Amino acid sequence: MWRLGFFLHEMGFGLLSIFLPLYVITIGGSLFYIGLITSVALFVAIPASYFWGYICDKTRHYKRYILLSFLSSTIMLYLFTFTKSLGLMVILYAVMSIFHMAHEPPKNVLISELYSREEWEKTFAFYEGFTEGGWLIGLFLGFLASAYSFGADNTFLLCCVLNLAAFIASALLVTDPSLIFERGLVNIEKSLDFAHKGIFLATKMFDGIPTAETLRRENVKAFGLGLIFFSLATSVLFTPMPIFVSNIARKESLPQSIVFAAYIVNSSGAIVGYFLAGNRRQESSGKTRIARAVIFRTLLAFLMIGVFEVAALGVALTTAILALMGFAFALVIVYALSLSMELIPAGKAGLFNVLIGIGGACGSFIGPYIAWTYGFLNLFLAAGLLFLFTYVIFRVFM
Repeated sequence: MWRLGFFLHEMGFGLLSIFLPLYVITIGGSLFYIGLITSVALFVAIPASYFWGYICDKTRHYKRYILLSFLSSTIMLYLFTFTKSLGLMVILYAVMSIFHMAHEPPKNVLISELYSREEWEKTFAFYEGFTEGGWLIGLFLGFLASAYSFGADNTFLLCCVLNLAAFIASALLVTDPSLIFERGLVNIEKSLDFAHKGIFLATKMFDGIPTAETLRRENVKAFGLGLIFFSLATSVLFTPMPIFVSNIARKESLPQSIVFAAYIVNSSGAIVGYFLAGNRRQESSGKTRIARAVIFRTLLAFLMIGVFEVAALGVALTTAILALMGFAFALVIVYALSLSMELIPAGKAGLFNVLIGIGGACGSFIGPYIAWTYGFLNLFLAAGLLFLFTYVIFRVFM
């Protein structure tokens, strides 16, 4: 039940994620401004992520930062209703982003400390799938708001009310864990397993027994670099994507609300991915599972180029690819979150969000810039190459 507040919060931000770029265009902005607003917000969120992760582990209090995140989002979204200035919007969104990140590291720690290591992937998958359901409902609300001309101020107020409900639900349902030790135990177990494997291999070598096994730890630096490039590729592709879907919908004489419908399908694909990640038997290593999901996303990014070659059914083809993109994204996030809780020490819980934020901040500006300057065809090519490079990092260097 403690996840209910996060579910409501994701409803609000699911609605906002598509409404905001469309709103920027309607008040005279461009793809450049969409990239600027998003990238500035993500850049200022990078140090904030590290700070919130450090402070929540330092104080061993997590609920207070979750409440701060949801309450500040409520206030900022209410202030959005009073401005149509692009400059002020950049500032408000950046400030909201700083406090919005306050709930991310505490959420990850809550899951890793309330459940044993054997349940991490299943629990992360359930959390992400459950909150993705909130995101999906938020997109559906956006679809209805657009279809019935709900108005910008009322849409911002709806996002505001949903975050206020998230604050109230979390105040009632979230509790701090009484003991904080699971991540420490996992690190001890990994060290003992590594030492045991080393002794086992050394014994076989001394006895003259040939072996193809190697003694190798996960490369933490490669893991971090892979996260950055995965987030970069994702942000490059998805930041201007609502405008791309809007453009091809207009060419096919479809209503603006179809953009929300396309992202509802994308979110549905992600929910299926979370369900699969949490229920399948994990027989391969974490890095192998991540690499497989990333290469699948690479192929999908290159498939977007084919949309340009098909005059009809552009929205339908894009929507199908978005569904598969959501599915692959879910797999990567669940596997990466579980692995990060093993590799990232206590006190640095915000590092996962920092790495994701670095890639996201750069990509959110680069993506719209490429689309605005060189066109969407080159955007899809660039995203595909970035995903391919990410695959190489996870598969070869980690």
